[in-house]
Amino acid sequence: MALIQPAQPEAHEPGGGRRGRKAVRYAVPVAVVGVTAATIGLVPALADSGDPSLPSLTAEQIITKIAASDTQTVDGTVKISTDLGLPSVLSGGSGSSLFGGAVAPPSTGSRDGSRADPQRQFTQLLIGSHTLHVAVDGQDRQKVSIIESAAEYSLIHNGSQVWAYDSASNEAYHATAPAEAGEDRAHPRQAPSDAFPATPQAAAQQVLKAAQGTATITPDGTARVAGRSAYELLIRPQHASATTVDSIRIAVDSKTGVPLKFSLQPKGKGKAAIDIGYTKVSFDKPSASTFSFTPPKGAKVTEGRDTAREQKSPEGMSGLGEPTFIGSGWDTVAVFKAKGALPAAPEKNAKGGAASLLGGFGKQVSGSFGTGTLFHTRLVNVLLTQDGTVYAGAVDQSALTAAASGAAR
Repeated sequence: MALIQPAQPEAHEPGGGRRGRKAVRYAVPVAVVGVTAATIGLVPALADSGDPSLPSLTAEQIITKIAASDTQTVDGTVKISTDLGLPSVLSGGSGSSLFGGAVAPPSTGSRDGSRADPQRQFTQLLIGSHTLHVAVDGQDRQKVSIIESAAEYSLIHNGSQVWAYDSASNEAYHATAPAEAGEDRAHPRQAPSDAFPATPQAAAQQVLKAAQGTATITPDGTARVAGRSAYELLIRPQHASATTVDSIRIAVDSKTGVPLKFSLQPKGKGKAAIDIGYTKVSFDKPSASTFSFTPPKGAKVTEGRDTAREQKSPEGMSGLGEPTFIGSGWDTVAVFKAKGALPAAPEKNAKGGAASLLGGFGKQVSGSFGTGTLFHTRLVNVLLTQDGTVYAGAVDQSALTAAASGAAR
């Protein structure tokens, strides 16, 4: 299998391109951790069957089709299924607080306990299967809704306005997106909904960019997703002995070039850790009313901080500050410095609260870095050391502790 380097623009920092190339080098763990944290595992429609007959394309041609896609509107239903091996108790707000934001999606909301806070709501996607409705009309209008049997949660971005609403608690959250004026056109703003890649497109874009020069990308047949014919790409990490990622499969719509399904398979047996796929999809423009929102009567509304300030502040996004990196490619470990020491590891028989969560999910480890708690999933491993340092990556446990020990010498 030939090594494919997708023809995509390299990320550059102001003042030169060297740092941009370095950023690409370390993009793999950030992309994998980000996709996992935002949990976009989507299951294909059960009604889809059979492999469509399509003209043969090379991997380069399929990637070019994705890059050349000018589709700006989407209206569809997405099924999410994640199997990271996490205990179900971590699917709520406790999971976010336990990891201090290291593996929880960035918050565009407040941290005051509002039930409408996106960080609090989207962490539930780390566990099990969920149904989402996704509507997109260009860069300025997006809506993602988590649909449950008796409730619905929606995150809406409409121009400068960001709303989130939880019907179960009748609570809403409101914030202001970055203004157009004075924006750096070389670095366009990130829409608030981009923090939660609830579509195969978002997940595919992250991984394809990260896979430049670090993976083999080959065509692997065809598929039918949400009633549409699609080409399949297979991505396998290269020269990555410690990564937990075995392969990534992306189904690309044969007509529009839009990724319709994303599936990440970790090493070892078992089903995919993350599956992303539309069950229904239309590329017609959604109604303008889709992106309109007025809080229902009696709803509790929390006014958030300007998201422009939060996006410019790494600490505002993760709660842990800007990461540094150890290693490169798929074996890279991201290192975060938390504010203050972490809670002491629990006693063996500790009950209740964070101590119970830590005792039931993490295990104590020690090394040149001192002591810490190691959290293991099928895909991403996280080490929290007692001095407040967080090591995270799509690498095995021994690679994580070795990175922490090396950094302490």
